[in-house]
Amino acid sequence: MQIEIINCSGSNSLCTIDITPSSTISDVKAYIHKKRGKLYPERQAIRLETKGKNLKDEETLQNLGLKNGSRLYLKDLGPQIGWSTVFLAEYAGPLVIYLYVYRRPWIFYGVAGSTAEVSTTAHIAAACWTFHYAKRLLETIFVHRFSHSTMPLFNLFKNCSYYWIFTAYVAYHVNHPLFTSPNTLQVYGGLIGFLLSEVGNLSIHVALRNLRPPGTKRRCIPMPDGNPFTFLFNYVSCPNYTYEFMSWMSFTIMTQCLPAGLFALAGLYQMSVWALGKHRNYLKEFTSYPKGRRAIIPFIL
Repeated sequence: MQIEIINCSGSNSLCTIDITPSSTISDVKAYIHKKRGKLYPERQAIRLETKGKNLKDEETLQNLGLKNGSRLYLKDLGPQIGWSTVFLAEYAGPLVIYLYVYRRPWIFYGVAGSTAEVSTTAHIAAACWTFHYAKRLLETIFVHRFSHSTMPLFNLFKNCSYYWIFTAYVAYHVNHPLFTSPNTLQVYGGLIGFLLSEVGNLSIHVALRNLRPPGTKRRCIPMPDGNPFTFLFNYVSCPNYTYEFMSWMSFTIMTQCLPAGLFALAGLYQMSVWALGKHRNYLKEFTSYPKGRRAIIPFIL
């Protein structure tokens, strides 16, 4: 049968494809790519209506009720880049930038900066920052399974700017010769909180990975497993974000540094937006989803 592909932006016809009723949306994208070379599959969003929801790749034309002469609408998502590539870039930057500022280069602190004594807290903070982003890089390579293979190219510049600029801002203050460390109890209390939160964050990432078999887009209701750090699944939909915020709040307590606190709050805001979206999707997708869960902060948000 023939299906006409309409551009969502201009409502003009892009092409007509000959395809079977049993074909999937993934097949449709492949046919469009053959006819319109720059529109590779990852760049396409296929809809039944101009402003309708994006169709899943595995849906068949027959199940969607399409017949000979039907129309599908295509939204061009623009140039795409792999999720892993973006993650590796946005996490490698903070690792390099923080360690560079940690050495107190003259461009930031002048010649005298390199001779001033570095506090134990500054050393601990550098180790924590390094551990966090090294963990993130390793998770990207060995743990994460992405439901989508690409994201818009613009996200590379947006995400890297956020992480890299905040890293320079925090590192400049924590490693400054005039930095004053809080008391020992506060420093080590913050350190313990940071390390526990990092283990919790990793535990959630591993649990989420185990929910999705390799090479699939299968979605399940996340539940606690044998790892005690996964207990937060009883209270929130996105405990990985909860632990992430707890890590940076602990880092803020440990260093008593205002820029670190601003980084933690900015992260909480963005992760709350993501968590609320994911929470709504869980509620729509699973009728048996636990009603008592919040999105990111137990009992509150």
